[in-house]
Amino acid sequence: MTHTAASATQPAPSVTRTNARNSNPFSRLLHNSRCTAGSGVALATRHSSLATLLLFLAVSSISGCSPEPKPTITLAITHATVIDATGAPPQPDTTVLIAGWSIIAVGPSRFIAIPRRAPVLDATGKFLIPGLVDSHVHLTAAAEPTGSRQFIIPLLIANGITTVRDMGGKVEYLTQLRSEISKGKLLGPQIFFPGPYLDGEPPSFLPSITVKTASEARAAVDQLFSQDVDFIKVQSALSREAFFAIAEESKARHIRFLGHVPDRVSALEASNAGQASIEHLTGILLACSAKEDELRQQQFAPNPPNATPEQSAARQRAWQRQLLDSYSAAKADALIQAFVRNGTAQVPTFPILVHLAFMTPKTNLQNDPRMKFVPQQERKIWQVGIQGVLAHSGPEDFALREEIVKRSLEIVGKMQQAGERIMAGTDTPAPNVFPGSSLHEDLVYLVQAGLTPMQALQAATKNPAEFLNQLDTHGTIAPGKFADLVLLDANPLTDIHNTQAIRAVVLRGHLLDRPALDALLTSVEHFAATHWGSHALTTPR
Repeated sequence: MTHTAASATQPAPSVTRTNARNSNPFSRLLHNSRCTAGSGVALATRHSSLATLLLFLAVSSISGCSPEPKPTITLAITHATVIDATGAPPQPDTTVLIAGWSIIAVGPSRFIAIPRRAPVLDATGKFLIPGLVDSHVHLTAAAEPTGSRQFIIPLLIANGITTVRDMGGKVEYLTQLRSEISKGKLLGPQIFFPGPYLDGEPPSFLPSITVKTASEARAAVDQLFSQDVDFIKVQSALSREAFFAIAEESKARHIRFLGHVPDRVSALEASNAGQASIEHLTGILLACSAKEDELRQQQFAPNPPNATPEQSAARQRAWQRQLLDSYSAAKADALIQAFVRNGTAQVPTFPILVHLAFMTPKTNLQNDPRMKFVPQQERKIWQVGIQGVLAHSGPEDFALREEIVKRSLEIVGKMQQAGERIMAGTDTPAPNVFPGSSLHEDLVYLVQAGLTPMQALQAATKNPAEFLNQLDTHGTIAPGKFADLVLLDANPLTDIHNTQAIRAVVLRGHLLDRPALDALLTSVEHFAATHWGSHALTTPR
């Protein structure tokens, strides 16, 4: 199978992660120096420093002036229309040269010389975009060790996703996956993760570290920090005491925290405390309500004794009606301005909102053709989740859910207009949220929210690269960046659905053409039809 160790890529270079120290500036200076008179003059001009020039000349005289060998071109993509995701106009008839894992040249095809024997991919009539990022996945949520390796990851790659934020899983599982990918044993995306959730008692999802006090919360942050996680994830059941202790300890440790807005904390408080990103728009509609405090108190009021499921559903329906009817545009604008001021990013994850949390019979995907890629055991679990959402619900409930989705789309549009960072994400493999392809659905929803196709594309490329402190190496198409690319048959800027028209994927310089991508899909379909393994203990959110 294409995604197995036998056909995986060569080992990937190490990547400076979110919490890593910056490299020594003198090391960068010496690494970037060249032994020609022209480069020496350019260096002196850029830095306007005689000391810098003398240092450069001294090092040159010690080390010698032999020119660096030219890199071997491992792939030339010719005559493509490059959409680099910077916001610049498309670049027609452009050639991209790749050496190993890196892009080394991007320019008009008539000016780019292609070395003899270099592999060439003729991209005439095609559109080249950066590799995509799904900013909310759960790689190990479908029965390990096979669920990630034979179900989720192959579908991500087949759909052009080359980087992910895994938003909840066991550190040992994710560390092992990251190691296999970095060593070239497994074809897979670059992974950033927080490890288990930090949550209250009882925890909302597994795996979680339950924290009830400030001291427990600080100890949990310290524990995860020592395990080299990329950030800390907070969940819905946290107490106020624990949440703000997590915020303080994360700041002290210089590691960001992100996730849900806890039920007992307002979205404004979470942002002001430094929460780096908010997932699923948790707490956003409530924070936009003129009755925010009253409605939050109602959330914690117990159901009447012996309440029937129908009565509980009616109570929830009444609460949602109040939530929508008390919407305040002024509060929404002030909240969004605070998000922009604080640098709080949003990951709306519309696929799970539309197709699970606020699902209606019209948005239920249980008969979707993509279900053939979902393993048998996982499909059963999905069905239980779907039935639970639809149970005891009627036309009035479904109308309310459609209103909530519509209002959520409107708010995300306002966030984009105000300059807040939006990042695409899915929450796969939650029920009805298919690995890989659901990210393209999220891009469609973002355009429905009011983003331009370019802005939606940036939500899955440039924006998450900035968030992850990886823009120097990822997120756009330019020399020096990692060669993570997606070649499309049609222009995504005229129709965002065209991100689904994938002709080829380049993963760290490794070309996967359409037959190779189809082989990935076939392998997943075969695995899904034959796999009956036990389910993992984690549940996506």
